[in-house]
Amino acid sequence: MFGNYLIGLREGLEASLVVCILIAYLVKTGRREALRPVWIGIALAVVLSFAFGAALQFGSQTLTFQAQEALGGSLSVIAVCLVTWMVFWMRRTARHLKSELQGKLDAALAMGTTALVITAFLSVGREGLETALFIWTAAQSADDGVRPLIGALLGLLTAVLLGWLFYRGAVRINLAKFFTWTGGMLVVVAAGVLAYGFHDLQEAGFLPGLTSQAFDISEQIPADSWYGTLLKGVFNFQPDPTVLQVTVWALYLIPTLAFFFAPGRVAPNRATPAASSAPVAPKEPQPHDTQVAVPGAPHTDVGSGGAGDTQRVRDGARRAGDPAGGVEG
Repeated sequence: MFGNYLIGLREGLEASLVVCILIAYLVKTGRREALRPVWIGIALAVVLSFAFGAALQFGSQTLTFQAQEALGGSLSVIAVCLVTWMVFWMRRTARHLKSELQGKLDAALAMGTTALVITAFLSVGREGLETALFIWTAAQSADDGVRPLIGALLGLLTAVLLGWLFYRGAVRINLAKFFTWTGGMLVVVAAGVLAYGFHDLQEAGFLPGLTSQAFDISEQIPADSWYGTLLKGVFNFQPDPTVLQVTVWALYLIPTLAFFFAPGRVAPNRATPAASSAPVAPKEPQPHDTQVAVPGAPHTDVGSGGAGDTQRVRDGARRAGDPAGGVEG
């Protein structure tokens, strides 16, 4: 249940932030007439996400057992790929998300109402489809009735509340740290989903090794115990995994976490060019220069005073602490 709550919170907060940025930008720039098509696009995206989740849930029930396992395993792999891409993308581009969305919104405003609906629909719909797919695959792997769905729903409601508080300015958190640590936890959850997806593919007969168990600690950690249920709900833990499951879990989790938490994964601020912080070399005086700026001293006309005046100005610069020859043209 906690794992699904985390999925709903993380994915829902991303969608809430997108909505907040779009709405706040329109209100701030005095374009309230554009709010209606934006809300229409958001509503369509939410409806599509729920319809997609319902189609996965009810459509899979009409399939044979082998087809259900094949579908569940394949979608689990796809969901893990999408979530992995999402956490890395958000980690890298979170600080630029606002400017990118505002740029798209400006372009849509210039094109008309339909473009506004499409922009809002695509911005929120991508997050909604990813959320629906990952929640469904996580719920299937948990195999725990409606509790995973309740956890995901509570996470989504929490995300909506946080989004509203962000918009009202009532709460402020470090989003970079939030997305970093929740992203790391999602990678752990995704590793369990991926391992369970490969187990489904083994049960469907698509992959070998179903009877090759890596270990069996069912007596030490019963699946129906409270701690077994907790481990299952958070990490998709299985007390009797196959060798392939353990191998896939380790090969995904270890390098992905190492690469995710490696330094330098956040993109630099594009609004601040690196060249702006470089020191500017002092300019040497030229024969045509008529004035020399001295820190702490008035400007002196040296064009009519000859070389003696120029030398006195340089001596003044040295006494004021300016390096020799450090002058402004």
